[in-house]
Amino acid sequence: MKVITLTINPALDKSAKTDHVKPEQKLRCHSIVYQPGGGGINISRVLQRLGINSNCVFTSGGGTGKHLNKLLQQEHIKTDTVFTAAPTRENFSVIDTSTGFQYRFGMPGTPLTIEELELIKKTVTDQLEEGDFLVLSGSLAEDTPVNFYSTLIKGLSDKKVKVILDSSGAALKESLKENLFLIKPNQNELAQLAGKESLSLSELEDCAKDLINTGKLEYAVVSMGAKGAFIASKSGIVHQEIPKVTVKSTIGAGDSMLAGIIYSLIKGFSPEIMLKWGVACGVSATMSEGTDLAKKDDVERVLEMLG
Repeated sequence: MKVITLTINPALDKSAKTDHVKPEQKLRCHSIVYQPGGGGINISRVLQRLGINSNCVFTSGGGTGKHLNKLLQQEHIKTDTVFTAAPTRENFSVIDTSTGFQYRFGMPGTPLTIEELELIKKTVTDQLEEGDFLVLSGSLAEDTPVNFYSTLIKGLSDKKVKVILDSSGAALKESLKENLFLIKPNQNELAQLAGKESLSLSELEDCAKDLINTGKLEYAVVSMGAKGAFIASKSGIVHQEIPKVTVKSTIGAGDSMLAGIIYSLIKGFSPEIMLKWGVACGVSATMSEGTDLAKKDDVERVLEMLG
């Protein structure tokens, strides 16, 4: 059983601190840190910290792409790079140390050519076997067809791969036409899927149950921020509250949560324990500054808090 993560719109994440954020003034930044970024990449990094190896497939272009690849190799992540003509984007976040507020600036991904998109599909498809996990996570690059994920999933139907999807909007809606193993929308993404601005807790539960009842999905993990999370499956719905911790950054919390869920699936845990691990990993990510992710020691501490 292999775990393969795919990130078609990765980023080199740059974080910094400044003493005051004020308009029209030069802001002196310090404590500069570079981290690999992107949904699937983040999941591979957290899985590595939990002792699970994965094959991290991602696009890479230009100097930022080389830097991204080097950082992943330093973390001993097994990489499978799809080189692109356009350079990899760079995101930026800054913490105002006087207030503790964090400001996040996400850059659009550069368009991928038709040939590059086909190479991505081939790179993933060639290494998948029955029973493997394929994790599709993160935004699509600019001008990428919204059915990119769904066509990739459809092409894998004969291989009986367990597809885990963390996407939103049209890409999620299209992908739900195919057979999936698990999705992880937040409450806003699930409401959007239902065509509503917001949903009550009972409506969120009903929406998740409806998705399970289609027979095209095994699990739906729904994150609700400070209100906790729940997991829906054929056996019902399980909730988990969020413990109180000092939040330093929310970057990568969702990706860390999904990594905890995947770790639990590999270990064969029950839905209740799966959710505990997911929440523990998500919460532990918020305990790290900047763009860092869940750390094993923090995960274990949060698990103790959850009981």
